[in-house]
This record gives sequence, C-alpha cells and structure tokens, in this order.
Amino acid sequence: MNIMTEAAAEAALEKKMNTVPLKMVGKDVSVYYGEKRALFDVNLDVRENTVTALIGPSGCGKSTFLRTLNRMNDTIGGCRITGTITLDGEDIYDPSIDVVELRARVGMVFQKPNPFPKSIYENVAYGPRIHGLARNKADLDVLVEQSLQRAGLWNEVKDRLHESGTGLSGGQQQRLCIARAVAVSPEVILMDEPCSALDPIATAKVEELIYELRSNFTIVIVTHSMQQAARVSQRTAMFHLGNLVEENDTDKMFTNPDDQRTQDYIMGRFG
Repeated sequence: MNIMTEAAAEAALEKKMNTVPLKMVGKDVSVYYGEKRALFDVNLDVRENTVTALIGPSGCGKSTFLRTLNRMNDTIGGCRITGTITLDGEDIYDPSIDVVELRARVGMVFQKPNPFPKSIYENVAYGPRIHGLARNKADLDVLVEQSLQRAGLWNEVKDRLHESGTGLSGGQQQRLCIARAVAVSPEVILMDEPCSALDPIATAKVEELIYELRSNFTIVIVTHSMQQAARVSQRTAMFHLGNLVEENDTDKMFTNPDDQRTQDYIMGRFG
C-alpha cells in the first residue's frame, strides 16, 4: 500500500469510527492515592458496542482508569478523583448518582474468577433478584438460562444448575462470572485481565465470548496480552506511567502507532 493509499484508508477508518456513538467519556481524569498521583489528566472516549483494550506495562494506570468507570475506586480509602466521567452524557460522580444502580449499568469481571459460594443458578439469579428484574420464578428461570447461553455456558451446566459454582473449572467459573454480569442487562462490561488465570483453551473460549458480546454490550478490557488485544478489540488505548500515550483503531495501533513508546511496548522492548 503506498503512502497516499494508506493515509486515505486511515482517514476513512477514522471517519467511520467517528460515527459510532460515544457511550462513556473520560475528560481530564486524574486519580490520587493519598499524595501519590496514579493518573494524569486522561482523556478517553469509550464507543458504543465496541471492545476497547487498555494496554501498557504493569503499574501504568490502566486498571486504575478501568475502576474509575464504575466507581470501584470509591472502596479504596484515601483515593481521590478529579475530572469528569460521563455515561450517556451523565456525570457518574455527581452526588445524586446511585452507585448501586451505576454498577448494574456498568458491570465488572475481575482478573480472578470470583463466583459466589452458591449454586450456579443462584450466582446468576442473585443480581436480577435484588434489582427486581424478574416478577416470578418462571421469569427468573428464563433470565438465568439466557444469561448462561450468552456466556456460552448453558450446555455445560444445564443439568447441574444446583451444584456449587465454585466446583466449576477456572474457565467455566470466569464464564459464570460473565453470565452473572450480563444477567442484570448492563450497558457496559469492564474486564480486568479476565484471562490471566486461565489456560489457553479457556482463554480462547472467553475471547470468543467477548467478540460475540460486543453486539449487545460496550466492553472495556485491560490486558497484558498484545495478541489478545489485537484479537478481541476494535480500539486500543496505550498507558504509560499514569498517562494516556495514545488511543486509536486497534489495527493502526499495532501496525503504525503514532508514538514510539507504543511501538516499543508492542515490540516487547519494555514492560
């Protein structure tokens, strides 16, 4: 591809992405843990029905930023956040915001699978029950089945719904946690290194699931795997030392990044 054709292709891609609605917008986001500043004036848009991967070396601020998107940092003593983060144009840090409701709209899947010490059925039914999403047992049964179907787990567990969720394999437990997250019909799903504790086969299943879920959900994923970011995401954001280095279409980030630090990290020169 010659330079003019490559430039034209990049311009066309950027124009296409600019037509995708913004779901969440972070503007001048800084995070402080006591006196230590962990994020520096991050500006990052999260586009609807898109998988956005956050990459960068350990301690660069990507997980810190992820947790700002559903106020998980509220649980950390001494944490202070400045700037604004909006969900559909609404400031999620406004004092009037119900944090429980926010976390139903913006769900989280953690690095290590953390099913409740309950049955597979109850793991999925818990959220819809407390949020009043099911009128009766029949409705709840449908929600549980649909959520397990979406998580690609139904056929594996449909005959053992009343067995403990902690008895599943690691990969199955992580998909159960994804089913639990989607059961309350969130708009955004945050994933903090969801495959780091899984074997390659389980990882492949979760990656396939992420790819399928983006048709219904907006997904933001933190990953240390460059191959994973390239496989599952459409947008990638590179963090370094608490700063957002750059954010762009994933294909461009991995073939022609704008910043040398991104190139060096992707090539394994640091991190």
